Amino acid sequence: MVEYSGSGDPARSLALLWRTRERTSRKGRPDLGVDRIARAAIEIADTEGLGALAMRRIAERLGVGTMTLYTYVPSKAELLDVMLDTVNGEVATEDVPGGWRARLEHVARENWALYHRHPWMLHVATIRPVLGPNLMAKYDYELRAVDGIGLTEIEMDSVLSLVLGFVASAVRGAVEAAQAEQVTGMSDEQWWGSYAPLLNRVLDASRFPTASRVGAAAGAEYGAAHDPAHGFEFGLQRVLDGIEVLVRARAAERDAEGAPADHTD
Repeated sequence: MVEYSGSGDPARSLALLWRTRERTSRKGRPDLGVDRIARAAIEIADTEGLGALAMRRIAERLGVGTMTLYTYVPSKAELLDVMLDTVNGEVATEDVPGGWRARLEHVARENWALYHRHPWMLHVATIRPVLGPNLMAKYDYELRAVDGIGLTEIEMDSVLSLVLGFVASAVRGAVEAAQAEQVTGMSDEQWWGSYAPLLNRVLDASRFPTASRVGAAAGAEYGAAHDPAHGFEFGLQRVLDGIEVLVRARAAERDAEGAPADHTD
C-alpha cells in the first residue's frame, strides 16, 4: 500500500500545516485540535501500520465521533501531510560541529533513526513534498551541512537528495528484515541456518564459482544473506566518498581560477 503526500486540497493542506486556520469543535471540544488528531494518527500508524489508518479508527482512539474530526481535518489526505510534517519536527535542527562530511553523516543517521521510529513513512511517496514548517526547517538545517563548501545550489540540493534517498533505501531493508522475523517467527540467522546446508547439497559451486565464494563468505560473516546495518554503514561511507570527489573537484576548479580557498572542512 502506497500513499502520496500532497494529494489533498492545496489550500486546506497549507492552512493545516501552517495552522493559519483552526476552529474549535462545534460540539465544544477545546481539548481537541489538529495536533492531537495528528498525534493519534501517528500512534496508530506506528503500531498498526499505515493500512490501519482511517478517520473512524482515529476517532475511536480519541473517543469522539468520526464527523467531529472533519471539523478540524478535511480528509485523510490533508491529515497525512500533517502527520509527515509532525514527525519531521522530531529532527533537531541545531548545527553539529565538524566539517561537511561529519555534518552530512549526522543528517543521514538522524533520518535512519526517524524512519525506524516511524516505518510507515516508507509507504508514503513524497515526490510532491509536504511544504510545512517542520519539513522546511529540516530541509534548511540539512542543507547547511553542505553550505559554503563550493557547491552550487543545485548541487547542494542534489547531494542532500542523494544521501536521503540512500537512507530511505537502506532502512527499507532493515525494516523488512525486522518485520520478516515478526511475521515468520524465524530470525535471519535461523533462516540461514536451515537453508544453507540444503543449498550446499544442490548448488554446483563450479557452475557459479564467484557467487558461491562470495555468498559463503557473506553468510559466514552475517549469519544471514544480508546484514542491513552493515549495508547502511558501508553504503553511507561510500556515498560520502563520492560526494568528497565532487567537493574536491570544485575546490580544484576554484584554485585553478585563483579564487580564495574555502577552509570550512
